[in-house]
Amino acid sequence: MNNEQGHNRHQFLAILGGGESGVGTAILGKKEGYTVFVSDKGKIAENYRQLLDEHEIEWEEENHSEERILTADLVMKSPGIPEDAPLVNLIRGKGIPVISEIEFASRFTNANIIGITGSNGKTTTTKFTHFILKNGGLKVGMAGNVGQSFARQVAETDVDHYVLELSSFQLDGIEEFCPHIAVLTNITPDHLDRYRHNFDNYIASKFRITMNQTEEDYFIYDADDEIITKWLRENPIRSQKLPFSLQKEVIPGAYIKDEQIIISLENTQITMPTSDLTLEGKHNAKNAMAAATVAQLLRIRKETIRESLSNFQGVEHRLEKVLKINNVQYINDSKATNVNATYYALESMDAETIWIVGGVDKGNNYAELLPLVNEKVKAIVCLGVNNEPILSAFGNCVDVIVETRSMEDAVKEAYKLAEKGDSVLLSPACASFDLFKNYEDRGRQFKEAVRNL
Repeated sequence: MNNEQGHNRHQFLAILGGGESGVGTAILGKKEGYTVFVSDKGKIAENYRQLLDEHEIEWEEENHSEERILTADLVMKSPGIPEDAPLVNLIRGKGIPVISEIEFASRFTNANIIGITGSNGKTTTTKFTHFILKNGGLKVGMAGNVGQSFARQVAETDVDHYVLELSSFQLDGIEEFCPHIAVLTNITPDHLDRYRHNFDNYIASKFRITMNQTEEDYFIYDADDEIITKWLRENPIRSQKLPFSLQKEVIPGAYIKDEQIIISLENTQITMPTSDLTLEGKHNAKNAMAAATVAQLLRIRKETIRESLSNFQGVEHRLEKVLKINNVQYINDSKATNVNATYYALESMDAETIWIVGGVDKGNNYAELLPLVNEKVKAIVCLGVNNEPILSAFGNCVDVIVETRSMEDAVKEAYKLAEKGDSVLLSPACASFDLFKNYEDRGRQFKEAVRNL
């Protein structure tokens, strides 16, 4: 992999964006002998400024020095910057390669890479996989959208395996990046604003995870997802396919039969009762199957895999049980930033639900939620600046809809509406930027408000 070494002495690496991935790339680039310059159109956070200064890396904020950036040999663009930003077009017009942090970092490690992508479930599956491999005694790092950036870990740690959570934006910037094991949890319309509202562009982005794979590599995917199976029929891939399914037996692959999870590869098979999974919901059975398939490929002991599946606690802000008050369960699913994630949440509710929903709508189609809302939701609390789409989607099927503008009010309203045995679910189906910094901030405010009831 380390084909870059030796070529980069005095090469000029310009980095757009001074956040986690930008600063990580800067630290790795400096270590590998590049001349590095970090440029951010906004402000760079204090902790990142300090890091850059400690490593004696030049940076600028609230400005892009275009002339200087256009002399770069290589540009790393942070995933938050759109592909067609004017400066990015200028750089490409000059023939300068523009890559993602994931692409850059992968050039400087010989570790085995497990890449996980999908519209939903990728954080849980990433953490799940990392948890099993760690329990199995492997030296394993976890990066991508979770924790420290991949580049920084490559610069500062030494591990044999990386589990990477990859967004479509990160995959858009790869050239040679090739995970030995790729996982695709599912594909549903999300971020279409970034893909010119063309769903096929978004699907193609996700499948870039397989683009450099060979027959020696593996692709683990949801065989129940029609979008994935259709794409695979029309666009053959080279890697070995390992499906997982709740609906049919797939061999080799993972499936459920008679309340047992069965993972069947080459000549080994693991079985365990579905009731042993700590995480509830059909989607979590799928996340568990994907993670266990990776573990089995890496020869983790069956016992370790079973134990890990029954001990894994899940992810903060993803169907996280907060408190029971007056026999009402409060659940934080702030990480549900699209309709499909909320679909899973509502599907896993077995009590009458007061649903807190709303935020920045990415052109959501709420129609697919109607049957679940009819069946499970007795009241809706809107939490957003513009609640019109929610009011018009659900006005006819829920008797009580309340509008609120702050988390504190939303939780108070939900508390008033809830009766013994009900659940209060925060599952916004939207981004959080109208009232909160991000979905973590939204989730923490929810938990705080619940504790203050």
